[in-house]
Amino acid sequence: MNLSRSFPIACALLLALVASNFARADVVETRSGARLIGTITKIDAGVITLKTDYAGDLSVKQSEVVGITTNAPLVVRLASGTTLEGRVTSEGGAMKIAGPDGELTTKVDKVAATWSPGGTDPQVAALQRHWTYEAAVDMTGKTGNTEQLGTQVSGRAVLKTPQDTLQFYTAYNRQVSEGVKSADQFKAGVDYANNFSGKRSWYMRDEGGFDRVKDVELYNVAAAGIGYDFVKQPKHIFTGRIGLSYRYEGYSNPLTANVSSAGLDLGIYHEYQFANSKLVNRLAFVPSFNDFSNFRLTHESYYELPILAPAGSHAWALRLGVSNDYNSKPGVDVEKLDTMYFTRLVLSWQ
Repeated sequence: MNLSRSFPIACALLLALVASNFARADVVETRSGARLIGTITKIDAGVITLKTDYAGDLSVKQSEVVGITTNAPLVVRLASGTTLEGRVTSEGGAMKIAGPDGELTTKVDKVAATWSPGGTDPQVAALQRHWTYEAAVDMTGKTGNTEQLGTQVSGRAVLKTPQDTLQFYTAYNRQVSEGVKSADQFKAGVDYANNFSGKRSWYMRDEGGFDRVKDVELYNVAAAGIGYDFVKQPKHIFTGRIGLSYRYEGYSNPLTANVSSAGLDLGIYHEYQFANSKLVNRLAFVPSFNDFSNFRLTHESYYELPILAPAGSHAWALRLGVSNDYNSKPGVDVEKLDTMYFTRLVLSWQ
């Protein structure tokens, strides 16, 4: 074999292969002169999402992009509302969309959104109601000098649009230590919030259940009021609530007086999305009008990490957190504060 002749041929084939791969890819050109190669999955809210083999999904600020070239047709909606489907090319700061319905020349900063042919405009998709679900379970056990078994299961269903959010949730916690129940608690609730004006919202919620270890046969908290989003960003939410409530707690022990009173409802919800994880904090404070020293305070904080890559619409995560339930005037021989630390396996789907 003549190596002097085969080597240039191999190099030429390699260069042709690389060139063909580039030709089949989309290109995003930035103001700094960078050329990012991949597949443009969408442009929405001033961000270009580029899927790459070398760095996963990249988010590029649209304001920093001067040119776009696509291998396959895209549906492009301009800021003026004009929509056209076709391949996109760029030259000299101008962007051209060429398709079966004609050609249109514009600039990158005039593009409001793009999506794949046959898909849905992101603006329309954001307004569509859709359910998301999650189920979580954690189990603890111990044998030897002491015997202990604990199980908690929970679920949540959320129907959300940019204007409102409806949530249903439930949880059951049972702990047995040395054959004696140390926890036997159930709750179920519904929460609805409507953003009627910018960062302002109104809400209604209702939660009920029992806690047999705390001697609570039945409890219920119904509340309604207003909310305000101190921070409202795609990856960061901080919302405060204030409203009126009705709280009922019925005890099996006749020595403990039942609670049946109107009161305040104060709450905080905080969520921060990191690159591949999130932090969530929830706090609710319900004092009674007839005795402000009689109140219930509930709190939950957790950090959630993905543990498996999403498979279709399903995703697995690990949730590490702590929850507190404080009753300022509990039943006879019952502690005021219950604190639980948990590690939960969470399945989410839609």
